[in-house]
Amino acid sequence: MAALGWLTPRKRSATARSVLAGEAAAEAGLKSSQEIDGVGTAPAGTAEPLVPDFPVIGDARAAAFFDLDNTVMQGAAIFHFGRGLYKRKFFQRRELARFAWQQAWFRLAGVEDPQHMQDARDSALSIVKGHRVSELMSIGEEIYDEYMADRIWPGTRTLAQAHLDAGQQVWLVTAAPVETATIIARRLGLTGALGTVAESIGGVYTGKLVGEPLHGPAKAEAVRALAVAEDFDLARCAAYSDSHNDIPMLSLVGHPYAINPDSKLRKHAKDREWRLRDYRTGRKAAKVGIPAAAGVGALAGGTAAAVALHRRRR
Repeated sequence: MAALGWLTPRKRSATARSVLAGEAAAEAGLKSSQEIDGVGTAPAGTAEPLVPDFPVIGDARAAAFFDLDNTVMQGAAIFHFGRGLYKRKFFQRRELARFAWQQAWFRLAGVEDPQHMQDARDSALSIVKGHRVSELMSIGEEIYDEYMADRIWPGTRTLAQAHLDAGQQVWLVTAAPVETATIIARRLGLTGALGTVAESIGGVYTGKLVGEPLHGPAKAEAVRALAVAEDFDLARCAAYSDSHNDIPMLSLVGHPYAINPDSKLRKHAKDREWRLRDYRTGRKAAKVGIPAAAGVGALAGGTAAAVALHRRRR
């Protein structure tokens, strides 16, 4: 599908679009967090307790920011969401095969391919154009139960819970749609979510974005904007991610963590003596940053789905 134009003019710099995306994400995140507040926290799960040497209990000016894909959850949220939309006949088999291949590649490589992610976002925008936000939120709740709930990393979940137990806010920061991210944050008992903001008028999606996807520098801008709004001291905050694309966000805080890191982030983190956590299994995963057993399973499943669809079309 053809890429859709930005809400802002193309002549504006990438930095300006990143700032716009970040500010929009912070505004949407604060609004959605008011809905999350009071719902209650989800059970921490059955993972063995993992008590980090941080956070500081009672430090309300500190907060934690967690990337979503492959940090909190195995795989990419937007691909799981696409799978759920296909099940509900939002699009045809051709798009499903593409989603399956992109998800398989993501799980095998353990890193984000910008073109794959852009293609997935453009497809998602085209698919939801004309649909009501409330409709997609309701469907998103079902998709979480079907495809995402069992893919939360217990180790990362425990880290997030440690911040909550210390009385601190915990935010997801992701390129996934803010609506999807908000559902995941609510289900995990987190404070809220910063995500890519799709334009809507009268509660109906227009097929455009506000600024650009919340990716790379835009994530840092969203965290910066939220810190101003909530009076956080970034030097006392923590950030967690698996991807070198999130180095701008990680560098913004005083306590950066590399979680299930790709090779570039692993090297960067070691050079700067950042804390590392790897919750994947297998020697190969620990060595080169590839999701081992889970990744191979996703690759096999995704590739098999794509091949099956290809054979049916033939």
